[in-house]
Amino acid sequence: MIKVKIYTTPSCTWCKRTKDFLKEHNVEYEDINVASDARARQEMVQKSGQLGVPVTIISNKVIVGFDESALKSALGIK
Repeated sequence: MIKVKIYTTPSCTWCKRTKDFLKEHNVEYEDINVASDARARQEMVQKSGQLGVPVTIISNKVIVGFDESALKSALGIK
């Protein structure tokens, strides 16, 4: 099974779009709120090199922002 983590903030519209996309395709994911978790925020920056959200990690592939084609590719969705 593919492991998916998404680093988000509550007010981020692109984070919501990414989560909605994952739900539409029945992809389970771990949602990490970096607005309230400084350690998770530091981990996200270390993995992505930036503070922007969403950051989605799919099997160690880092996708920054809502990038539907990159999400589909990483998840094997046509």
